[in-house]
This record gives sequence, structure tokens and C-alpha cells, in this order.
Amino acid sequence: MPPASDSRTRRPDRVLQGPDPRTAPRLFPPIEPFKRFHLPVGDGHELYVELCGRPDGRPAVVLHGGPGAGISPFMRRFFDPSRYLIVLFDQRGTGRSRPHAVLEHNTTWHLVEDVERIRDHLGIERWQLFGGSWGSTLALLYAQRYPQRTKALVLRGLFTMTRAELDWFYAGGAARFFPEAWADFVDPIPTAERDDLIGAYYRRLTAGDAATQTALARPWVRWETATAALRPGRGGFVDGAYARAFARIESHYFVHRGWLEEDGQILRDMARIADIPGVMVQGRYDMICPPETAVRLTGAWPAGELRLVDDCGHALSEPSIAAELIRATDRLAGLA
Repeated sequence: MPPASDSRTRRPDRVLQGPDPRTAPRLFPPIEPFKRFHLPVGDGHELYVELCGRPDGRPAVVLHGGPGAGISPFMRRFFDPSRYLIVLFDQRGTGRSRPHAVLEHNTTWHLVEDVERIRDHLGIERWQLFGGSWGSTLALLYAQRYPQRTKALVLRGLFTMTRAELDWFYAGGAARFFPEAWADFVDPIPTAERDDLIGAYYRRLTAGDAATQTALARPWVRWETATAALRPGRGGFVDGAYARAFARIESHYFVHRGWLEEDGQILRDMARIADIPGVMVQGRYDMICPPETAVRLTGAWPAGELRLVDDCGHALSEPSIAAELIRATDRLAGLA
């Protein structure tokens, strides 16, 4: 990968030290959906979809991470419900979508088309995309395929499915900072297979019975949980059904490199969204998706801006990350 001084990079608009608690925007109060439904999208899949906020508000769709994580009520709270129509859905195989943890007919391009099916079903002409980590990948790919349907993007913890990014997290880069969590992650895999941990886990997560898969899924989830925040908490109970779906789907996507045409496809195609406004919020100490990716995207995205936050890692829940995301949605709510 090019060094940080490469001509394709651009200096972040500003480096943030963390919000002043007296002025930082707070999460909006918890809300309940005004509508929930399952949308058939073909191939036997039905997506769980929920609508929150103002029915005639500025439409925004939330793209969750993983792949395989699913949505949560917490994600509703990044938008002013008096101004936004907030669309959330569980991607194929996750959360309350059906069937659960299934890998068949479950690829990046299925998900891109699922986002478009939801937009069309709701009769929305153009909408704002909101996604972090894998959700940022999916948002960028959707916008590049459907720029005419995309008003703006708010992205966090940028990830573009390159080999370098996957190698950082699954081939020993982040392990240098979390050696004890890494030891737990590699422990189930024989030494002879540790040169390809994604492949080794994938083979085990797609063989045997559900109980065996769940047992292997737990250390996969623990590794990601241990590295997500600047000040990670102690690892607690990991729900088995959630872990199995998360690890199966995530390893399925990663072993296939997201079914992208080539390594670096997203960066290659940034010209397609050059004029679409976007805000990238990136933690300085993000150990899952390091800032280099966000900086490189900034250099290729004239209408995009980067908020590089100094006191955060990767997690959506970190206060400075949350504050910057809310600032972004508040500001974009006033755009046509």
C-alpha cells in the first residue's frame, strides 16, 4: 500500500480531541418503530425491516456491521426522529431476518440489491446511507452502483475489504497490541493452519453440527469484541445464536474477499460518488479498521470529509465517535 505521503491522500479536515461534554451532542432518546415487517427478497430470504421517526422525514438507511452482526435499538438514536425517517434492517442471515445464519445466496452483491429493493418497496427516491465498519463497505458499494439514489453518506470505521485490511486483523497486525486476546483467538486452530486463520475458521464454521459451530464462533466474536474500543471492557457472555451467525457470515464474506472484482475496487471507483457529500468518522486508535483506509478515501473523494477522532477506537458506542456521527446527521438533515 502507498505510504501516507502518497499523492492520493489528503490531510483530514481536522483532528478532534474528543467532544467537550458541555457542548457535545447527545444520543437522541430511545424510540420504538412505528412499523415492522418482513420483506421477501428472493432465494428464500426475508429481511426484517423497521421504520422509526417521522414518516415524511429525510430518509436514511442504517447498514449494520459484521457482516453478520444485525441491528440494535441503539442504532436508532443517531438521528433526530422529528426530522428523519430512519430505516433499519437485518441483512441476510442476521438478527430477525429469515432464515438465520444461512450462507446460500448471501453475498455482497445480494446485499447491495437488497438495499435497493427496500428503497423501491418504500417508494423512496433518494436516501442517506449510514454505516460503520462492514456497513461502510456496503454503503460505499451501494452508492457506487446507485449514485442516483444516494443523497449523502455518514460512515464510521472505514473498511474496504482489501487483503491488507484483512491481514492486519487476522494475520497478526492487531495481535501485537492484544496478545492475550489473540492467544485465545488462535487457540482452537492447529499451528499448521494458522497461516490462514480466516480459512481455517471458515472450514470449521461450515462443517459439523450447530453446537460445534457455535463453540468455534465464540472465540471469533471474542477477538473482535476485545479489540473494538479504546478502553475495552471485560469480555462477557456471548449469545450462542448470535455468535454462530456472526462468525459464519463474516468468515464466509472474508474468505471470498467480498466477491469484489479486484483488490482495491472501492478506492478505484470513488469517482462515481465524487460529488455526493459524505462524512467519515474515524477513531485514531481503531485496531479493527485502522485510519489509513479513511485517509486514502478522503484523497479520492472531493465531497467527502474526514473527522479523525483522537480518543477513540472502533466502536459505535464510544462517546466521541457517537458525538461526531450525530453532528453529521444533524448537519445533513438540512440538505436538499
